[in-house]
Amino acid sequence: MQEMKHPGTAGSAVGPGTETPQITIYELENFQGKRCELTEELPNITEKEMEKVGSIQVESGPWLGFERQAYAGEQFVLEKGDYPRWDSWSNSHSSDSLMSIRPLQIDSADHKIHLFENAGYTGRKMEIVDDDVPSLWAHGFQDRVASVKALNGTWVGYEYPGYRGRQHVFEKGEYRHWNEWDANQPLIQSVRRVRDQQWHQRGCFENS
Repeated sequence: MQEMKHPGTAGSAVGPGTETPQITIYELENFQGKRCELTEELPNITEKEMEKVGSIQVESGPWLGFERQAYAGEQFVLEKGDYPRWDSWSNSHSSDSLMSIRPLQIDSADHKIHLFENAGYTGRKMEIVDDDVPSLWAHGFQDRVASVKALNGTWVGYEYPGYRGRQHVFEKGEYRHWNEWDANQPLIQSVRRVRDQQWHQRGCFENS
């Protein structure tokens, strides 16, 4: 097995106690129409008598939105900040639907992930520590990622370089096969950390 390491330079310091996650969803774009404030998971937004989500404000998080009810379908990471319309939280542009939502747990300020070329943690391996990687190719790894071990922190992988395309979230744990993160192929080309303002005060991730 060929192993590649990509250590980052970011330090880490544990901050104060975890904030209560808080998010406001609006039925219309630009924070208009019916609204609902949440501090816990919601498996179906229609439970709040809303037909759709048109815009979102995250006061504290992060949160994870889903295309379908019961936390299924495409995933959307929602860090602290404003999302005035659907394409500000989805850059795959395949769906404007967000039907369920839950807080994302960040287990520590440290981040470490192992990416594997083949299912079952075999083939070439890339280790990423406390860093974001906008292109796996640029660091000598391929776009095929078929199994993952998220050792610390919470990560999101993207289909395309530059944090574009369908998102796949990796909370701490082991993912033996790409169907365990609801992908239809083993394709990931960029990876970044999901931040929690408990440790990182920079606010939401901006996709340039």
